[in-house]
Amino acid sequence: MPSLVGKTALVTGANSGIGYQAAVELARHGAHVVLGVRDVHKGHDALQNLLREAAIGHVDQGLTRPTAEIALLDLASLASIRKFAIGFSARRQALDILVNNAGVMALPTRQLTEDGFERQFGTNHLGHFALTGYMVPQLLGAAEPRVVTVSSLAHRNGKIEFDNLQSERKYTPWKAYQNSKLANLLFAFELDRRARAVGSKLVSIACHPGISQTNLVASGPGSDFKTNLLFGPLRFLTSPDSEGAEPTLYAAANPDAHSGEYIGPDGFLEFRGHPRVVHARKKAHDPEVAKRLWLVSEQLTGVTHRRLAPV
Repeated sequence: MPSLVGKTALVTGANSGIGYQAAVELARHGAHVVLGVRDVHKGHDALQNLLREAAIGHVDQGLTRPTAEIALLDLASLASIRKFAIGFSARRQALDILVNNAGVMALPTRQLTEDGFERQFGTNHLGHFALTGYMVPQLLGAAEPRVVTVSSLAHRNGKIEFDNLQSERKYTPWKAYQNSKLANLLFAFELDRRARAVGSKLVSIACHPGISQTNLVASGPGSDFKTNLLFGPLRFLTSPDSEGAEPTLYAAANPDAHSGEYIGPDGFLEFRGHPRVVHARKKAHDPEVAKRLWLVSEQLTGVTHRRLAPV
């Protein structure tokens, strides 16, 4: 990773797992990191741990120590997202890196966000769609702004059903998760297309961690066969969260990463390994579905991505 001194990065879901590990490395390499968390108490603990860990091997280029802060940011609440964005905007500070990482996975029963969205679709996709829209002005204030959206291998089995986006007709825990991860990719690639269409310097890159041993997986439906499989005989194919964060860090900071790419592990079935460009399923690149999902997301959240014209 290059030096990130002078840059500011926002990582959602940064109190644990992939988000935390990415935040540590970004801070270690000089970025000022904002940890977006929905639980301030857990956020304080994560901040103290981060400052201690990032100090080990810190890339010191004029800085005496890593710097980071926590911010209340609940991706399941449009009000929380808006409040955070207004506060950040008031600082008149550019945002160099936005890592859309927070997520929930395979909730055993259908749950709703405070805005009435199915919780997985509402948090994983709509929350990050709204946050990115609010942060576009701050991103464009940076010299080389990047938006990194964390998807999953699970997108391969996802499907965007516009007549059942909120899983009202039928809710299946893993299906809802898969659909939200496909939505993440459609958003990331559409953001790239829109930025390129207006000649924007904004870079949009998607990534996935493979199969990583994080709280997201561990807190999924424990009786589910797929979850037990991951933590049973095939555990050796999973990676620790520090390794799972490598594709995110590559997308966020590597100068060789380009807008519109999808970064994942280079190992067997992309379960684990070092980051490289990988291929999403064809349906993740469907521009018509992406445009429709974008418009529906604007209608649901009330958020538009200013200065990024439709294509």
